[in-house]
Amino acid sequence: MTSTPAKSALPVLVTGGAGYIGSHAVLALRDAGYPVAVIDNLSTGFRFAVPDDVPFFHGDIEDTGFLAHIFATQGTRAVMHFAGSIIVPESVADPLKYYHNNTAKSRGLIEAAVKAGVPHFIFSSTAATYGVPARDRVAEDSPQVPINPYGWSKLMTEQMLADTAAACGMNYCALRYFNVAGADPQGRSGQSTDGATHLIKVAVEAALGKRSSVAVFGTDYGTPDGTGVRDYIHVSDLAAAHVCALEALAAQPAQSLRLNCGYGRGFSVLEVLDAVDRVTGRPVERRMEPRRAGDPGCLVSDNARIMATLPWRPRHADLDTIVSHAFAWEERLTAIRRDAARAA
Repeated sequence: MTSTPAKSALPVLVTGGAGYIGSHAVLALRDAGYPVAVIDNLSTGFRFAVPDDVPFFHGDIEDTGFLAHIFATQGTRAVMHFAGSIIVPESVADPLKYYHNNTAKSRGLIEAAVKAGVPHFIFSSTAATYGVPARDRVAEDSPQVPINPYGWSKLMTEQMLADTAAACGMNYCALRYFNVAGADPQGRSGQSTDGATHLIKVAVEAALGKRSSVAVFGTDYGTPDGTGVRDYIHVSDLAAAHVCALEALAAQPAQSLRLNCGYGRGFSVLEVLDAVDRVTGRPVERRMEPRRAGDPGCLVSDNARIMATLPWRPRHADLDTIVSHAFAWEERLTAIRRDAARAA
């Protein structure tokens, strides 16, 4: 293995760094000593999620001239790409939005990075690229046959990165997320989007009276209790995986990686809601609804490859911990918005 460049020699540009996962990656990079900058159009992100000492560029990754300026002024040597649209049912209803935001814009970003000589690229991919898996646990070599435009839009970007790496010498890591949840344990960031569809976010909002109930989409899946089963990963553990991936790419410039990010254990919707009731002491009302379009019944990771490839070890792999951090952030977010309203 070649020696890894000093962290100070690897300035990182985080796209979508004012969003949920991107803001946690910014914190993880700063905590690890990396220079970091953010580009975000704030369509779903929040300026308060980016620390004041992090260079912030308000703009869209579609603006390749702006990207060139950022790469030049920041001396960017790695891109962590989070910007995009993420709601599965919306992708079914409006596929062209997803092929634009997630695929076409990613193509422009990759091209701009190549032109600037950026050698490393880390991509926020998804387990949705696997579609409906044939096995209980999904490994990286499982067939990638998405069942919704969201998954296809991400898979297309994975393919672009693979082809670009082969042609241009850039190396990349595609991290395929399972269900991301929780919030920074220090309360510095969390899921802040209005109208979010993430189950744990929705449930803690309901526990605080921000929603009247929680919809359970599908009760007739072939799972133990009939509700969908997912592998929930704490957002701070996920952010830490990005830092480990960056270090792996820098140490082995000829190597690219495709890794699942999950804990290898699934929980059903009802099990998650039981955890929210238990942690918050505020039982939430459950409203049974039909299945949503594009949702598989069970999606759980085989995480053996990431555990063998990176020195990444989860620190928050406990459902109650994930819920408690999400709930604490939701309470903090209420205070942040109250204070902002008073100052307005």
